[in-house]
Formats: sequence, structure tokens, C-alpha cells
Amino acid sequence: MLFNQIIGQEHIKNHLKKSAENGRVPHAQLFVGKEGSGTLPMAIAYAQFLLCNFSTDADACNLKCNKLQHPDLHFAFPVTTNDVVKKHPVSNLFLEDWRDFVENQPYGSLFNWLQHIGVENKQGLINVDEAEDVVKKLKLKSFEGGFKVMIIWMAEKMNIAAANKLLKLIEEPPEKTVFILITENEEQIINTIKSRCQALHFPVLAEQDIINTLIVNHQVEDNKAANIAHQAEGNFNKALHLLHNDSSDLVFEEWFIAWIRTAFKAKGNATVVQQLISWSDTIAKTGRETQKRFLEYCLQFFRQALLMNYKSDQLVFMETKTNFQLSKFAPFVHSGNILEIEKEISEAIYHIERNGNAKIILLDLSMKLTRFLHKKEEKL
Repeated sequence: MLFNQIIGQEHIKNHLKKSAENGRVPHAQLFVGKEGSGTLPMAIAYAQFLLCNFSTDADACNLKCNKLQHPDLHFAFPVTTNDVVKKHPVSNLFLEDWRDFVENQPYGSLFNWLQHIGVENKQGLINVDEAEDVVKKLKLKSFEGGFKVMIIWMAEKMNIAAANKLLKLIEEPPEKTVFILITENEEQIINTIKSRCQALHFPVLAEQDIINTLIVNHQVEDNKAANIAHQAEGNFNKALHLLHNDSSDLVFEEWFIAWIRTAFKAKGNATVVQQLISWSDTIAKTGRETQKRFLEYCLQFFRQALLMNYKSDQLVFMETKTNFQLSKFAPFVHSGNILEIEKEISEAIYHIERNGNAKIILLDLSMKLTRFLHKKEEKL
């Protein structure tokens, strides 16, 4: 993957190229950016630049890198057991899947990756077995005499044992060894790792860059491209998701509507509470990544309703796929309850990430929502 294939982020491309050409290559770098901002493709393009720009056979080097088969380019990423890998899952066992994923979804999310390997109902981790693999790979000399590059995608998914195992290697790597850690959530990486990396923060993509890419690479009409880019909020993965009308959004919308209607009726009505318990059980049966993604969808729905309530229609891009009308729901989301709603949903995501009991978390959130929806807005 070459720098000219990366969407936008021109200042980051220039910084990485110039620093490499001037011989200033930090041994450990942390690429921080939200989903769909291009951290993974940028890391691969940077690695290819390091490996091939100084190679004696640049064409052969680029060919190997394009196929993610260069012997000095290594990857670590979250994995878990599936139908093929029954125990001790490590990235090496998923390399063919990984190459296919990067080729087809370079801007894809962790959820997309877990779907790709058929384990979206589980959480992916970078465990201590993976860390031992990384140590073994990087202790070897480079095959082609130049740099060795280790890209660790979704580094926040490293457990404590893995992080501790890699700590010394990241601090004092072998000569010409470069670590590129990629994260969506810098705060979840332990400080001892974070402090040893030079951080590079990626902004979300500019709307115009998304528009241009949709028009040129996906033959989307100008107006449709502009509409998708606005809804994508700087996330190219989301833009593609909107372009292909991913069916999961319809499922999320149906879950959300059932939740809202039941929560609204449940106040003071004990019989309806049982329906909330059933709803919580249904969502809890899905995987944690699905639960987190659904709750993030709920956050967006509430924020869009708030904007509509306060007549900021130019910022409202959500279009429901069922007959549920956002305009009728909007008056129930206001300054008197939005902060509490956001806080409770964010806390639910936090606890689900940490393996809390999903049934209890979702039911607790549902019971609180029954109170929030009936709150009146205070008039000034």
C-alpha cells in the first residue's frame, strides 16, 4: 500500500516521509485515530516506505509489501478461537484471513475483523502467546538487511501479561526495528507502553476527501457522495457501510425502537418491566462487540434527536429505515435528560468492554431510561 492510496491526511504523510528520508525514525510509534480515519493503511504505507525506499530491489520489495508477504513486515492483531483455531490463538494462524481483510476493508473496524473470521460474538484479544511470538520474530535478523517493522493493530486490546512481555522489547528493540502501535483509544493502553512511544494523532477525514474517494473509486454520484460523506462524520468505514446499506443498521434500529417504546411505557407499569427484561436478554445473547456497537448507535440516535428538537435540522443526517419518525421522538430528548442518557450509555459500554454481565448492565440502563424519558425540560 502506497501513500498515494491513502485518503487525505496529507500532513501526516509528509511528516512520515520527511522524517524517514532524514533518518529520524522513532523505534516505537503510536498511531492514534478514530475508526475509519486511516491509521492502519497509513501504518502499512509507512512500513512499505521504510522497507522499500532504501531497498536495492524496490520493485520486488513493493510487490511483496502489496501482498503483505514481505518477510520483514510483521503484524499482531486481536484474535480469538473459532471453528478452525481451537486453542492458543495468535495472529500467525490468521494471516491469510488478515491479508484478505486488509485488501478488502483497509479502513475496517475491529467488529468487521471479528465478523470476517466468524467470531463477532466474542471479544478479540492480543494475549501473552502473541507477545511471545512477537519477541521470537523480532530477535531474528532482518531477512533483507534493512528495517524490520512490527504493526500492532488495536493495541488497546493487549492484556496486561502481553503488554508486560513486550515492554522491554519496545523500550530497547534490536537495531533497525520499528514498532507501530495503532489504537482508537489511547487511554486504554498502559502508561508504561504509551510513555515509550512517540504518538501521532490522526484527525477524522475531511468530508471533501471522502466525497472525492466515493466519486473516483466507487463511481458514486456527486449528490449521493456528499450526503454519505456528511453522515459518515469523518469515518470512511462508515461511509462504505452507508453506501452498501449494511443490514445491521436496520436490526439496530428495530432494537432501539422496541427499547424506547417499552421504556416509555414501563414507568409505573410493572407488567411492562418484564418486556424490558426480555429485551435485555435478547441483546445480551449477542456478542460484546455487537452490544458495544449497538449502544454507540443508540448514542448517535439520541444526539440526532436532540439536534432536531433544537431546530438544527442542517446537522441531522439520520434517516430511519422503518416507519419510526425521528421528529415525533425528538421532543423527549432535551437539555434536561441528554447528559444523563449519554453518561449512562457510555458507562454501559465501559462495563461491557470489561466483561460485565450484559443482562444486568442492559437492564439497569433500561430502568434508568424509563425515568430519563419522562423528565421535563427546565424552562429558563
